[in-house]
Amino acid sequence: MGSGTLLEVCVTSVESAVAAERGGAARVELVSDLLEGGLTPSAGLIGRVRERVRVRLQVIIRPRGGDFCYGGDEFAVMEADVLAARRLGADGVVLGLLHPDGRVDVERTRRLVELARPLNVTFHRAFDMAADLPRALEEVIATGADRLLTSGGERAASDGVETIAALVVAARSRIVIMAGGGIRAANARSIVERTGVRELHAGLEEPVASPMAHRNEKLSLGAAGEREFLRFLVREETVRAFVNTV
Repeated sequence: MGSGTLLEVCVTSVESAVAAERGGAARVELVSDLLEGGLTPSAGLIGRVRERVRVRLQVIIRPRGGDFCYGGDEFAVMEADVLAARRLGADGVVLGLLHPDGRVDVERTRRLVELARPLNVTFHRAFDMAADLPRALEEVIATGADRLLTSGGERAASDGVETIAALVVAARSRIVIMAGGGIRAANARSIVERTGVRELHAGLEEPVASPMAHRNEKLSLGAAGEREFLRFLVREETVRAFVNTV
């Protein structure tokens, strides 16, 4: 990628992680269940991806879907998952916690950051659900996190470029601002130029037909309808096209 821009690709499988690396991604974020926005992947998946790729591996730490306000047991699960990711060879973890009023949960996030070291830590798009983004930026910085993933509080980064640009200025190099949310090859260069970010996060998975020839149309044991017979994978050529665009 030109101008020192780094691409992180969100992946849900070993196959996608390998394709992202071959396509030129500098980093992958490993998650499960993108229908829920991304949940903590299994230990088996983390370990196998680590065996297969050499690029930097980030692992999301999110025990369930829904909001980002976690109870005591959920936080204990997050602590255990941070330690597991570290043990399995991840380079970093991705997480985010909020209070009910929309403030960043600085104390418990800092606890996870400290637990993760020496891994790097990204505060994910829980930030975009915060009540006051300028204040939330300062709160995230106070946690000790290394990076902040944001769409500028919008559904897509292309709609939040002004806010993202303001966050880059306000961060003053105290934390890396990474843009994410609906970023594709077609709009990546514009987002970089308009915001000043040097890291992009993209979910580039595409639907691939299931190899199943036999289908019981009377019931669904997973995703409903035709989606049950689809898989979502990152293609090497899609990542390469993205890298060559920016």
